[in-house]
Amino acid sequence: MEPVEVALVLVLTGARVLAPDAGSWLEDHAVVVADGRIAAVGPLSELDVPAGAERVELEGYLIPGLIDLHSHLLLHPYDEASWNDQVLKESLELRTIRATAAAKVTLEAGFTTLRELGTEGAAYADVALRDSIGAGIVPGPRIFAATRALVATGCYGPSGFDPRWDVPKGAQVADGPDGVRVAVREQIAAGADWIKVYADYRRKPGDASTPTYSAAELAAIVDEATSAGVPVAAHASTDEAIRRSVAAGVKTIEHGYDASLETLVVMREKGVVLCPTLTASESIARYSGWRPGSPEPPRVAKARALVERAIRSGVTIACGSDVGVFTHGENARELELLVAYGLDPTAALRSATTIAADVLSRPDLGRIAAGATADLVLLRGDPLADPSALRAPLAVYKDGKLAVDRRN
Repeated sequence: MEPVEVALVLVLTGARVLAPDAGSWLEDHAVVVADGRIAAVGPLSELDVPAGAERVELEGYLIPGLIDLHSHLLLHPYDEASWNDQVLKESLELRTIRATAAAKVTLEAGFTTLRELGTEGAAYADVALRDSIGAGIVPGPRIFAATRALVATGCYGPSGFDPRWDVPKGAQVADGPDGVRVAVREQIAAGADWIKVYADYRRKPGDASTPTYSAAELAAIVDEATSAGVPVAAHASTDEAIRRSVAAGVKTIEHGYDASLETLVVMREKGVVLCPTLTASESIARYSGWRPGSPEPPRVAKARALVERAIRSGVTIACGSDVGVFTHGENARELELLVAYGLDPTAALRSATTIAADVLSRPDLGRIAAGATADLVLLRGDPLADPSALRAPLAVYKDGKLAVDRRN
């Protein structure tokens, strides 16, 4: 007769526990973890703790696992290799192996969930990575995959080549209402949890971005994805592309740098969430030679102004960093910049916990509450006072299992 494996029950005590609203701390509360979920939260004397439970004494601040809604594990920083070179010269195998290492670093940084918004020419490698992590083959965060992303003809890279050559693209080219429906179906069949569409982009190298998909095409994308129960994220920086995307029914706007106050108000009214990817803007400016403390280049000033308008409009802001443009594991920089540009530290933390979880329609994530998934991060300092406390967590639990322990 095979031995019966008894699930380990953990009782985490000693740390200040982030309240479910992510805006205050629960003092003298314990967290009971069983079968990968939080069984109970409350004063230890009031909890029904099973005999044989393992008590773990912690010191610091306990928060839920963090969520980044805009990541690219299949990319690495552009000061290491240009985007063109990564797409055209690096093999799929190399990119996938590098992404596996990036996933581990991301988990160690306290980000237990990612929305992967496009493989940038690496086909469906995000689905394979998602499933490998889910099966316990490799360590990493929980992944919501968007696979190849959708782009209109002539509106994505690599570009600038002699038109005689058929150069591979960093996303799936699809045109017209019927064509985009086919592409959405193909991506969902291949495992996409989300559909990403590039609603605007440059038509030629050096040009400014312009809307690429028509209102009818965007509507077809959202309608087809919605039929399959799959939400849509739109890359959109121009005000017109954002307006078209919001009207079509997308769930999130990525970047949004040129969104007018009026458009942001419409987003708020329709419940569309903004992922401003501030760290990508800062990083690209750094790669061009800018350093903080010197006058801000237009790219950084535009990102700062967007956050100021977003706060005025009341639109919901979620953490989406565009990591991959910059170093994996440094996702928390997005929260630091949100605060630096005017967002309250509590709102910034919520953007990577409760708000991000709601975007993913996963109320079991981003919260420390009975019934929630036991993704937990132990910090030395208080992130509600200083978001830099999110860096280098002391311990990380994913699904109730200790993934990182730096307490000694």
